[in-house]
Amino acid sequence: MNLIDGKAIAQRINEETRAAIAELKSRGITPGLAVVVVGDDPASHAYVKSKEKTSLDLGMHSVKRDMPATTTQEELLAVVRALNADPAVHGILVQSPPPKHIDERAVVDAIDPRKDVDGFHPINVAKVAMGDASAFVPCTPLGCQRLLIESGIETSGANVVVLGRSMIVGKPMAFLLMNKGRGGDATVTVAHSRTRNLAEVCRGADILIAAIGQPEFVKADMVKEGAVVIDVGINRVADPTSAKGSKLVGDVAFAEVAPKCRAITPVPGGVGPMTIAMLMHNTVLAARRIGISPK
Repeated sequence: MNLIDGKAIAQRINEETRAAIAELKSRGITPGLAVVVVGDDPASHAYVKSKEKTSLDLGMHSVKRDMPATTTQEELLAVVRALNADPAVHGILVQSPPPKHIDERAVVDAIDPRKDVDGFHPINVAKVAMGDASAFVPCTPLGCQRLLIESGIETSGANVVVLGRSMIVGKPMAFLLMNKGRGGDATVTVAHSRTRNLAEVCRGADILIAAIGQPEFVKADMVKEGAVVIDVGINRVADPTSAKGSKLVGDVAFAEVAPKCRAITPVPGGVGPMTIAMLMHNTVLAARRIGISPK
């Protein structure tokens, strides 16, 4: 069993991004990332803090908009419009999920597609589906694809099962793997909670990508011998043996599945670091395309 070290791969990619940022700065362009967070969800604030820290460490211009839970839809849209117009900002991310009274779809639609480094705007979603290289690809699926490429795992002709059909991971992941080219050309099945004979479908996978949002859902009997497993899940579960009283686990029951795998990602330390690395990568792409020097 080969453990895919997402943290180490993300560090290598971040060093490539650091060099790209230095090159852009030499031309008077400092890539700028704006992160907007609404409300006081602890997980959202932890994610935002990590993104802000990484962007600053790599030499980006970092903007954080911390808004109270009472923020109205129009107030949030006004902030997005202001960031769209800000020449020092090349990438905009509104942390998900917002409070329940916010229409998240309307907020995503309001982001300038050229600054949509999360890859959720309908224009970018359509471009991913079409195999258009100018798309901003959602960061987690892009990170999963890079993990496979960097680990030397061949996707061309492989039977891949994507477990989960969300717009954040499952659907764009399937498009990426189906598209022509490096890290693609796979035969893809998208499975979900309504899939009949789910365990049997998963057992047919050369590569299984688990993004179903249920802790340790994938058991050993769902994975064939010698498969590659990419675990996108991150779930906090009770753990009385831990000082915190809880621990992080993926969507895969790692201890029982790992011995069957040719390669597998751990949780934490697998897909998570790659998601942030791809966000930084996308922001540099946006800066190259927009190319406006901040004043």
